[in-house]
Amino acid sequence: MKGKILVVGGAGYIGSHFAHFIQGKGWSPVILDNLLLGHKKAAGEIPLVVGDVGDESVLDRLFSGGEFGAVAHFAAFAKVGESMADPAMYYQNNVCQGLTLLKAMARHKVEKLIFSSTCAVYGEPEKIPIAEDNPKAPINPYGASKLFFERMAMDMAAVSCIRPVFLRYFNAAGADPEGALGEDHDPESHIIPIVLQSALGLRGPVSIFGQDYPTKDGSCVRDYIHVTDLAEAHLLALDYLEQGGAPDAFNLGNGMGHSVLEVLDAARRVTGINIEAVAAPRRPGDPATLIGSSEKAMRVLGWKPKYHEIETIIKTAWDWMKAHPEGYGD
Repeated sequence: MKGKILVVGGAGYIGSHFAHFIQGKGWSPVILDNLLLGHKKAAGEIPLVVGDVGDESVLDRLFSGGEFGAVAHFAAFAKVGESMADPAMYYQNNVCQGLTLLKAMARHKVEKLIFSSTCAVYGEPEKIPIAEDNPKAPINPYGASKLFFERMAMDMAAVSCIRPVFLRYFNAAGADPEGALGEDHDPESHIIPIVLQSALGLRGPVSIFGQDYPTKDGSCVRDYIHVTDLAEAHLLALDYLEQGGAPDAFNLGNGMGHSVLEVLDAARRVTGINIEAVAAPRRPGDPATLIGSSEKAMRVLGWKPKYHEIETIIKTAWDWMKAHPEGYGD
């Protein structure tokens, strides 16, 4: 039976798009966010509890009424380079705080869990596009911490009511097509908003980290998925659990990759601005090519992404950024 869902990290980029997407679709979202990386304005009219996912007292207070039927977890740190520089911070937030959430769910018999995971759990993949049966061999603490949470959740599922679904993807991109929500990080680390900030004159030339990868043009290749398509996938995963689905993992991808230089060229076409770029050294922990296969998600969940074209994805981000050059401003 659908009802309230706790959206942990729901004032952040992907979490806020999901929280707004599921309204009117049988779920009543409540956001838990410490606002360290999230934005109060991104929550909008959705109830917002300012608190930490690692605070047992906050979780006990929320879950004690027995009203929550599910949790969607978006509160992990997610920067590869940062995880390489400060792995302890990533294990503390993504693993230790995640364990606190799992224990609280088990105590209060909150069954359904959707976890925003990552294809970084695979490391340097053996096959492209990446399917779920690829070996799990993360090459950075970010991917390792996400995989550790997955394993904890599965171990908890064996001895409690928790039924998790792990959605593994790369490079969420774009913005709400209606213009209400967008991407606002400080500092920004994602390539599309960085390129668009450069187009607006909010930063200097775009740095291309590595030009000697074994790819078609020497720059990294990634799979870019529109944030609204990701929000729909999370809702379909909830429906899957509602129908009695067993714990499982699904990769989410467009099945096609775009290099950094291709993204830059697409942004130039969308904006009509000759965005300047400069060469920079490789960043540690960056694989050459990461493209996810969504065959299983399409077959089992019925997911079908609607925003395939990189220009379309960039245009939604560009429209939001032009209207919000200073982000949410909070």
